[in-house]
Amino acid sequence: MDVGYLLDRVEPRLQTLDPGKAAVCLENEKTWTYGELNETANRYANALLDKGVEKGDRVGLLLFNSLEYFALYFAVAKIGAIAVRINFRLETEELDYILEDSGTKVLCFDGSLGNRVEPLVNKGSVRKWICFEGGKGTLPDWAEAWTVLESGAPELVRRPDISQSDPVMLMYTSGTTGRPKGALWTHENTVMFSVMQSLKWNFSKETVGMTTGPLYHVGAMEDISLAVLLAGGTVVISKSGNFEISRTLGVIEEAGVSDVFLFPFMIYEMLKLPDIGSYGLKSLRTIYSGGDPIISWAIDRLHEQYPHIGLVQVYGLTEGTPIAVALDPSDAADKGYTAGKAMPFTEVKIIDDAGNRLPPGSVGEICTKGPSVVSEYWNKPEATSETFVEGWCRTGDLGILDEEGFLTISGRKKDMIRSGGENIYPVEVEDVLIRHDAIQDVAVIGIPDPKFIESVCAVIVTKPGRTVTEKEILEFIESRLAGYKKPRSFVFLDELPRTASGKVQKFRLRNEYQHLLGHEVNS
Repeated sequence: MDVGYLLDRVEPRLQTLDPGKAAVCLENEKTWTYGELNETANRYANALLDKGVEKGDRVGLLLFNSLEYFALYFAVAKIGAIAVRINFRLETEELDYILEDSGTKVLCFDGSLGNRVEPLVNKGSVRKWICFEGGKGTLPDWAEAWTVLESGAPELVRRPDISQSDPVMLMYTSGTTGRPKGALWTHENTVMFSVMQSLKWNFSKETVGMTTGPLYHVGAMEDISLAVLLAGGTVVISKSGNFEISRTLGVIEEAGVSDVFLFPFMIYEMLKLPDIGSYGLKSLRTIYSGGDPIISWAIDRLHEQYPHIGLVQVYGLTEGTPIAVALDPSDAADKGYTAGKAMPFTEVKIIDDAGNRLPPGSVGEICTKGPSVVSEYWNKPEATSETFVEGWCRTGDLGILDEEGFLTISGRKKDMIRSGGENIYPVEVEDVLIRHDAIQDVAVIGIPDPKFIESVCAVIVTKPGRTVTEKEILEFIESRLAGYKKPRSFVFLDELPRTASGKVQKFRLRNEYQHLLGHEVNS
């Protein structure tokens, strides 16, 4: 069963049971029924075929969040092509790398991004430039415009012979460690990931799921959204740019959202709203969150403010199953410090540097296995062989499995700080520092040290209107951290560099501040 077929199968069933059933909504502004979504997907699919797109060709999607995004994704899936979902924040040089690395044949882009795309025209693999004028840009003379009604025939698309093992999507990793790599998703990866979520959380046609991230990312499309769609529910998406938690909470209340994915920094903003008590969020049953562990004070505060809402913390990665592990609300009281247990059909193990499985309680590299682990990086055989070993994905993350199978995340393998012969896990230090009432955000990195090989550097964002000194921080952590874990350097920033999924880009911080040692820096 392939991705396009599932939409074809769901839509007629709902047309009979509930022809007006909403499939996708752009906040509270625009809604498509399942019939409208499927018809639009067919139009785009037939139009792509008319443009010469064949099975296996790459079609780039450089678009902001929209209902059309879903239709285009399903259109690409229906004709057996591969959707290259591209970060709209990228600059021309970064776009050039992805388009050429993927061999993209057709690029669908938002008109407001034309100035970034134009330098690439007539340069590389792209043969067709299709402009969606949803933004403020104008139609360039080197591209053609597409609208819903003019893009192609609405009839069921001519479906090529598609197998579950055929690729459907190419997702370039967010790049927390450098140059992005293209993780190649198959139809089976995608369908089974939706099935896993539906089994775990009982999604149905009554489910109203909301995604708050950019649709080019698995954390917004594959996480929750596709699973809810394939269960016949309704998906609400946030508009791109200018995120405001108060607007999101208003949408949740007005749309009757039952399930929402909020990244940790969104939850922190939510809990700091001065009028948080004015939002009842009566319809909301579950908040899902991932990217980074949620700090303990936020978990406690959320439960105090909204005892009726379950918080599900998830762990995963694009290539190794986006939600490989989840912590059920029922386990939060006893196991709240963990990321939870493996999802249905998913296995997790901990290994040492030699690849040997470690016993419970040991710190080592987290490996995942299951039907949503991809099998390769696009055109990267060496990276593929290093990461994917006998069906397992070596995540590069450090963790501990206990006797019951609960996983505790210790940090990135490359983030681990080796100081004076001791292993220091940044997340442990960060969890202490964030408790200081003047600190809003923090990232801990290792920097070169002539004596101890590495030392701890704390990169801190203070709350608006607040200041804190190095001396005050050290006094605060005096009785909370062992001496070798305490920061020896401090950097104060207005904000931390993050990926679209909310992960702190620590490689950028390490590159910027590796020269520091025992110096306080304000930027």
